[in-house]
Amino acid sequence: MIDWQEIFVPTHPIHEIIIRGTFTYILLFLILRFLLKRQSGVIGIADLLVIVLIADAAQNAMASEYKSITEGTILILTIVFWNYAIDWIGYRFPALQRLTRPPPLLLIKNGEMIFRNMRQEMITTEELTSQLRQQGVEHCSEVKLAYIEGDGRISIIRKDKEETGQADTAMKGAP
Repeated sequence: MIDWQEIFVPTHPIHEIIIRGTFTYILLFLILRFLLKRQSGVIGIADLLVIVLIADAAQNAMASEYKSITEGTILILTIVFWNYAIDWIGYRFPALQRLTRPPPLLLIKNGEMIFRNMRQEMITTEELTSQLRQQGVEHCSEVKLAYIEGDGRISIIRKDKEETGQADTAMKGAP
């Protein structure tokens, strides 16, 4: 026999679910934004493991062992709301954008690697040269400017003014 009440009627107050979801989302956002470093355009196995473990650890803080579909739906909607709200705030208020997205960081200037910035983002010379090769650049001496973007991708402006990178290929398909 199916217990419809247990499936759809929340066992916890709805405001408690929203508050738990809100606090947990904001805490995880701050941890991921300010404590974890962006990587050079890839999600590695260790990154995926960290995200899965954080999600599992946060589950009890958010859910307080909910049992109904309604509670799970409210929690999911709360998380989606905060994800959208933080993106909207960063877009709507440029002064707050630095809090929501890391600014680009210069890695190469006029063919010279900026080791201080590479060290800050924990990018090795091998990783950077690999990213250069993937974008058709043989040596960093061919690069006028290279930045690690907020999403971890590396954008390159060659000395011959030809821009390389994923943003360039996306623009070719634009009307």
